Amino acid sequence: MFDSLSDRLSQSLRKVSGKSRLTEDNIKDTLREVRKALLEADVALPVVKTFVDQVRSRALGQQISKALNPGQQFLKIVETELVETMGSTSTGLDLAVKPPAVILMAGLQGAGKTTSVAKLARYLKDREKKKVLVVSADVYRPAAIQQLETLAGEVGVDFFPSSSDQDPVAIAKGAIDQARRQFADVVIVDTAGRLHIDETLMQEIKSLHSAVTPAETLFVIDAMIGQDAVNTAKAFNDALPLTGVVLTKVDGDARGGAALSVRQVTGKPIKFLGVGEKVDALEVFHPDRIVSRILGMGDVMSLIEEAEQKIDRSKADRLVKKMSKGQRFDLEDLRDQLQQMQNMGGLGSMMEKMPGMGNMSQMVQQANMGNQFKVMETIINSMTPAERRNPDNLNGSRKRRITQGSGTQIQDLNRLLKQYKQMAKMMKKMKGGGMQKMMRGMGGMFPGGGGGAGGMPPGGGLPPGFPRK
Repeated sequence: MFDSLSDRLSQSLRKVSGKSRLTEDNIKDTLREVRKALLEADVALPVVKTFVDQVRSRALGQQISKALNPGQQFLKIVETELVETMGSTSTGLDLAVKPPAVILMAGLQGAGKTTSVAKLARYLKDREKKKVLVVSADVYRPAAIQQLETLAGEVGVDFFPSSSDQDPVAIAKGAIDQARRQFADVVIVDTAGRLHIDETLMQEIKSLHSAVTPAETLFVIDAMIGQDAVNTAKAFNDALPLTGVVLTKVDGDARGGAALSVRQVTGKPIKFLGVGEKVDALEVFHPDRIVSRILGMGDVMSLIEEAEQKIDRSKADRLVKKMSKGQRFDLEDLRDQLQQMQNMGGLGSMMEKMPGMGNMSQMVQQANMGNQFKVMETIINSMTPAERRNPDNLNGSRKRRITQGSGTQIQDLNRLLKQYKQMAKMMKKMKGGGMQKMMRGMGGMFPGGGGGAGGMPPGGGLPPGFPRK
């Protein structure tokens, strides 16, 4: 996410951050690079112009010239302006109305509305403890109705049935009536989309909005449409009183231009980011944290929150107790660690949120290390419980049996055992700290835990034996 923008901005700002004195000339050169970086990231031209003008104005003010470290102060100004551009603070859903609160989802076809309805329903059910009912008013695409019914079952929320021969307004009203009878807290209405903006689409969405008076009207937009985000966002904002934006497919967008543009164009806050295909791949949008990631400062708060939600605390605590008693770290413990890492979106996702690790995140993804970890897990699963507990007993015949059972090579097994021994050594040295131990243990998949970039080998290389591109 935002990889190319992060790289370009980091290069531009590195030139000025070490300066002992800032002049109009070196600020001008840096801002030219920043402007180019933003345009290449598909940020809308008016947004780029406003941003650069604001940074220039503040950078040439008195606060820079009198600062102890002008270069660092300039970096802080860029950070502050990026946060302002994206919306200053995180804005949650406002559902403080008489139940059921209605959330209307609007956007073009293919933006990910239906999937976002399911993700949002799961978020409200699990995180906000709301009783949620979802309904599809997309009468032009029967597959959308079936898709939402399937997803509703997957996330465990109620689904109101509809069909393509019904009126969208009647469908939405019927769902709200049922929600009222069943004492549901929230109704999420999925609406029809088009491949392009047209009058029929806008009239229909206006009629729906008038009929259901939603507490939230969320505009769902694909992060990868780049410059088109501006025109689409403006059209929907003119037609509807939007309350917020859901930016989807962010995990596939290395540029990040839509995130910077859509807030400025609509004047409405981005409330959620869709960061993957799974129903739990929805993040609350925190402008300050996203900017921190873009500038290579990491996002430790999001990493901690994710760990609290997704790491199996009982397994983590069991490992801590085991190690504190001086018991051996074994391959079953390693398998647990691999599974916990996958639950948090994989190593690349974790490293993206660690300060100074953005480039390492890209290297991990390029080397397809997520796939390597799956291979390691498969090998461990092919062992007997006794072999997992005491891998020193693995002789030649046992190794052949394990590799045949897992469909792997002897080299794969030897690589796993080498990684395991490195991690076991590190775990033996660690004392105290529950969740922190768990997180460091995951980092211990790499040799040289104290050197290089936060646990990576010196020089930022990948662990020995893993494929390099």
